[in-house]
Amino acid sequence: MTHSITRLDLNRTATARTSLDGRAALRFGIALILIWFGYMKFLPYEAEGVAGLAQTYWLFGWMYPLIGVAGASIVIGVLEITGGVLIALGGRFAWAGLVGALMGTATFVVTLSFFFTAPGIVHEGYAFPALGSTGQFLAKDIGLLAICVFLALDARARLTRP
Repeated sequence: MTHSITRLDLNRTATARTSLDGRAALRFGIALILIWFGYMKFLPYEAEGVAGLAQTYWLFGWMYPLIGVAGASIVIGVLEITGGVLIALGGRFAWAGLVGALMGTATFVVTLSFFFTAPGIVHEGYAFPALGSTGQFLAKDIGLLAICVFLALDARARLTRP
């Protein structure tokens, strides 16, 4: 019996390899971003910067009277680092990737919700889509959110495969 490799088999193999490499690149990039941003939440200047937006936000505002500016920032940082580490582990452990990607999704949904409440979203004297500095800072989270959603769906598919 002879085995022949068809063009279709070669295309499937190349596609599978490319998909794996693409997922790994997305996983590495978003994990690095979350871990890096999480680390920065432990620094006083970043804690003060986050407090400017988060202190009056319903989701985080309750923490500031209880644990202060540094404590609230550290809680946020620990969540970001945890999500990043779980995403990084997601290449080997799909359950970790799913939990981490859902944490990342939640992180970026929350930060994008600042578009509706934070000052400086639209540049003063202009109308949307002329983003101000805060709007430009937050706009990147649209892409980061999309990456986390993709990785969550990928992990879920890997967990449900027979």
